Amino acid sequence: MMQLFFASTSAYVRKVMVCATVLGLADEIERLDSAAHPVVRDDRIAAFNPLAKVPALRTESGLCLYDSRVICEYLNARGQGDLFPQKGEALWRSLARQALGDGLIDAALLARYEFSARPPEKQWQDWADAQLKKVAAALADIESQVSDFSDRPEDIGLIAIGCALGYLDFRFAGLNWRASHPLTAAWFAVFNAHPAMAATRPYV
Repeated sequence: MMQLFFASTSAYVRKVMVCATVLGLADEIERLDSAAHPVVRDDRIAAFNPLAKVPALRTESGLCLYDSRVICEYLNARGQGDLFPQKGEALWRSLARQALGDGLIDAALLARYEFSARPPEKQWQDWADAQLKKVAAALADIESQVSDFSDRPEDIGLIAIGCALGYLDFRFAGLNWRASHPLTAAWFAVFNAHPAMAATRPYV
């Protein structure tokens, strides 16, 4: 059985588990407890990933894989799936959308860490605001593309974007991103109801 250092609150772990669920591999993954933190290192995770970040996966043969992009590609190959288009513009479009979703998560994480991980005397509001500007720019770009999106998690780019939007709902509920992105909101309402997304929603 594969082993995965797991955190229900991580959008990147969710991305992996959405792929595993779509591919029918979720039951082949043992979920290991973890406490990933930007300051306090969890040495358990470091046994799989020297960066001590989740997700980190070990295959039955002992091969350790990280980060979410590598793990998702491994699962897709293992499950003989088609979450990654084979070639041409479809592949590059999918990978660019994955980068957009991952970048949105990165920016949101940095904004959150500024206040959840730093002591008050070291917090920098301008830094957090700059990260949230990246979030806003990513949301605007998603809104411009979303009319071309499938409403099913059948593509790695859309899975990444869906997990990013779910993370905003989980950690930035006050952002109210739907108000200014109605097309994205309508798409996400359907996409997030898919069983693979519903089964992997973040929780504390």
